[in-house]
Amino acid sequence: MQYSQATFSLSPSAGDFVNDVLVAMLAELDFETFENPATDTLVAYVQTEKLDENALRRLIEDFPYSGVTLQELSLCDNIDWNAEWEKHYFEPIIIQGKDSAQPACVIHSSFHKDIPACRYDIIIDPKMAFGTGHHQTTSLILNELLSMELQNKSLLDMGCGTAVLAILASMRGASPVTAIDIDNWCTENALENIRLNHIGNISVLLGDAKLLTDKHFDIILANINRNILLMDMPRYAACLPQGGELLMSGFYEEDVPVLQAKADSLGLSLNTVHTKDNWAMMHLIKN
Repeated sequence: MQYSQATFSLSPSAGDFVNDVLVAMLAELDFETFENPATDTLVAYVQTEKLDENALRRLIEDFPYSGVTLQELSLCDNIDWNAEWEKHYFEPIIIQGKDSAQPACVIHSSFHKDIPACRYDIIIDPKMAFGTGHHQTTSLILNELLSMELQNKSLLDMGCGTAVLAILASMRGASPVTAIDIDNWCTENALENIRLNHIGNISVLLGDAKLLTDKHFDIILANINRNILLMDMPRYAACLPQGGELLMSGFYEEDVPVLQAKADSLGLSLNTVHTKDNWAMMHLIKN
C-alpha cells in the first residue's frame, strides 16, 4: 500500500492545541497517522489514493490559526509502522484509576518491556490505526469506562480504530462487544489487537452507522468527530434502551452545547462532561 506524507511547520507560539486542531482536520481528509519529530513539526501520513491535494492546500489556506505551513508533500517508502511508533511516539500509558494502591490499566505495545503490574494489561500494536490511549479523547473514554458498571452489558465501539476501548470494556465484563470502523486498515488492526489480548467476545465489522439498523446495545462508545456524531446520533439513540448509555468524544469543549442540544432532542440526557486540554467527553443516558 503506497502512502504519502505531508510535513508541516508550526510556529513556536502555536502550542499543542493548534497541533491537535490540525491533526483533527487532517483526519477528516483521510490522514491516518501523525508524529511530531520536533516541537515545531508535524508529519502526517495518508494513503496516496485517498490524497486530495487541493483539499489539503485549501485546509491550510483556511486554517483558523496562524503559524502553520505545509513544507513538503511527497511519496514515502514502505514503512514498518510498529518500528516507527517504537522509535518516535508510542510509550506505555498507565492509567491510575480510583485505586491509588495499584494503577488500574496499562496500555503498551508488544515490543515494550518492564511493564508495571496493573489490573488490566492491554497490548496494542497500533500500525496505522488511531487509538493508543495517548490522545486526550481516547484517554477520557478509557477513564470513564474504568468507573462504569459493564458486567454483561452489550457494548458498541463505533469508530473503533485499534479497538483499545472495546478491549478494555471486554476485560471489564462487557459482553457481547461489537467494534465498527469505516477503514479496513483499522478493522484489520483491531482484529490483530483483539487476538494479542486473547479476547473472544468482540465482533469486528467494516462499515459506518448504516450497519446499526435493528441493532441494540446497552452502551455505545463513539470517539469520532463533531460532524459525524451530529449526523449519526439518531442511529445511536435508536439502538439504546431506556437507561442505555452513550459516551461520545472527538470534539472540543466549545462543541458541547450543539451536541447536547442534539442529544436533548433525541431523549438523551447529559450525565457528565469531562475535559482534557480543551478536548471533551460527554456521558449521556437515554430517558
